[in-house]
Amino acid sequence: MASSLIRLMRPHQWIKNGFVFLGLVFGHGWEDASLVAEVFTLFAAFCLVSSAVYVMNDIADRDADRLHPAKRSRPLAQGEVGVGWAVALCVALALAGLALAAAVSLPALLIAAAYVGVNLAYSAGLKHVAILDVFMISGGFMLRILAGTVGVGIAPSKWLLLCGLMLTLFLGFGKRRAELLALTDNGNSNGAAGQRAALEGYSRMLLDRLIMVSVAGAAIGYALYTVDAETIALHGTDRLIFTVPFVLYGLFRYLRVVYSKGGGGDPAWELLHDPHLIAATAGWLGATGWFLAG
Repeated sequence: MASSLIRLMRPHQWIKNGFVFLGLVFGHGWEDASLVAEVFTLFAAFCLVSSAVYVMNDIADRDADRLHPAKRSRPLAQGEVGVGWAVALCVALALAGLALAAAVSLPALLIAAAYVGVNLAYSAGLKHVAILDVFMISGGFMLRILAGTVGVGIAPSKWLLLCGLMLTLFLGFGKRRAELLALTDNGNSNGAAGQRAALEGYSRMLLDRLIMVSVAGAAIGYALYTVDAETIALHGTDRLIFTVPFVLYGLFRYLRVVYSKGGGGDPAWELLHDPHLIAATAGWLGATGWFLAG
């Protein structure tokens, strides 16, 4: 039971909450110990509330998941965890996460509550509206960025907000493409019927074009951020431009994962298991830290 409950929380997805740290890094807040502690507290808060959201989604989708070629192995779909246990876990995680956010600041609490609200609306039916569903997912990431900036008193960079938006749209459309391919290529008509409401508004051609637009926006947005006069003045260096190759390689590698390997259905899993994505991320983090630290 304990192992199934942990799987239900999807701890490998917590890597997505790393968006909370963007404000700390690019706002030069790492020298303030209290600020660092607040951001780490918010990271923990979003790990809890995001896990609550995953549990909530699994409760709502358990019947459809049983028809899905990959999602059928989830604890609720397999019957490893009862609905009562799942509901109790969901409530406990949400309350604990909101309590941690409240301990940081009122804006942080409101942002965390908004994250829960957005996901409630998503699960209630907006996930079945093509295009809007991916914007809802992207909105969750943007709230993470705002929690790590507005929630702790750091002014968010408009360039980074734009880059975050385009990057998460790219990941979201890539996820939809992988889901569409999984249901059309495995020959399971029952699985396709069970998931039809979420994917019937998409086609492979539409998703391909949306992916191209969003990945280009993410790449160009980040490149422009590194050479912006305000960015150079804030960080005291014009060398962030040298981190662009790591970003481009990571984006292009992820495109290969999506188009050559049929991946992208679980971005967190891809990032944690693809050695090229790991190397690109590590290189970007190392170079960025080096230049920002002077």
